[in-house]
Amino acid sequence: MLGYLLRRLLWLVPTLLGITVVVFVVMAAAPGGISAATLVEGQNLEPEAKQALTEYYNRLYGLDQPLTVQYLRWLNHISPLGWESDESGALTGWPTFKMPDLGVSFRYGRPVAELLAERVPVTVLLNLLSAPLIYLGAIAIGVAAAARRGSRFDHLSSLLLLVLWSAPPMLVGVLLIGFFASAEYWHWFPTGGLSTREALDAPFWPVTPSFGAWLLLFVLPLATTGLFVAAARRSKRAGLRHPVVAGLVGLAVGFLLVRVTVPILAPGFLFDRIWHLILPVVTLSYGGIAFLAKLTRASLLEHLAADFTRTARAKGVPESVVLWRHVFRNSLLPLITVAASLLPSLIAGSVIVETLFSIDGMGRLAVEAVQTRDRELVLSLTLISGLLTLIGYLVADIAYAVADPRVRYEG
Repeated sequence: MLGYLLRRLLWLVPTLLGITVVVFVVMAAAPGGISAATLVEGQNLEPEAKQALTEYYNRLYGLDQPLTVQYLRWLNHISPLGWESDESGALTGWPTFKMPDLGVSFRYGRPVAELLAERVPVTVLLNLLSAPLIYLGAIAIGVAAAARRGSRFDHLSSLLLLVLWSAPPMLVGVLLIGFFASAEYWHWFPTGGLSTREALDAPFWPVTPSFGAWLLLFVLPLATTGLFVAAARRSKRAGLRHPVVAGLVGLAVGFLLVRVTVPILAPGFLFDRIWHLILPVVTLSYGGIAFLAKLTRASLLEHLAADFTRTARAKGVPESVVLWRHVFRNSLLPLITVAASLLPSLIAGSVIVETLFSIDGMGRLAVEAVQTRDRELVLSLTLISGLLTLIGYLVADIAYAVADPRVRYEG
């Protein structure tokens, strides 16, 4: 296993280089290409100023040199081991260890590292909230549907998941904004952004008139969630017996009670940020929940009819142990396979979500970079996206061995 991991880590470097080479060639082969003349064009400058700016771009980025030299120049800048360059762009001295330099953005005129430091955490936050929601919701719905095959819950959930999977994220995002953020209908959520101006100056936690009110702010949702889950376990109706559905209903009821009974002087930065993130996270997550829930159901149904399941039941093993310890664990491999591609799909989906909800994240930055042919920014975003994708596949390979001890990577 250790040797396999080392080989995969070593393969990260040529794979990332191959990705950047393809992107570099595609951008160079686009109509008009990328040159100092295209960057200066349309700025309404005097001929002398335009000539000086053209020479500056050629000296800074080497745009007057062959494509191979331009790519090797960029590769030397981002590499931790390479040559230093002087003000004219010429390489000096011998290869040494240095700080990687992602270059300067054509569009913004700022270092790419600064732009990424501002935008990448926003996209990472969206994905960190969406990925657990996708897997928890999909596993809960898929396991419940497989365990109650042919029930009303199975049929209704299958129909709902099919509708959700068929709905494009752009349409769903527009509908959510139109109904839940528009003043013409239910103005429950903001139309865009990550926070209001007032929240930036507010304290982190909500402001309440007393400690008891602040305590109720957290106790009420937890209490109603626990009561609804306990009631669902005792219910005899199949539609009300599902603890996850009951827990979500109880959580919603708890927040409604908080809104009605607890006086809140100011929502604080935390609640304001959560309030802004609800619609974007829902738009980014619903498709993954629908797909993974159907995949979980199909995988569990396959193993529920297997010989080891019948053997466990014949030995008198409790049904919950059979379902989770035997059937679910053997059904993990398809979910792990999808998990490897979940991260890049979420990053791609964040382009739509960030554009719809006016969120300044990595996805929106990538669209602007492609539209303006910002080579330095596009290459850096490609490098980061490729690295995250390859890490996702590496983690999936490790999870294979953890979920199924029969998987070996030796040889």
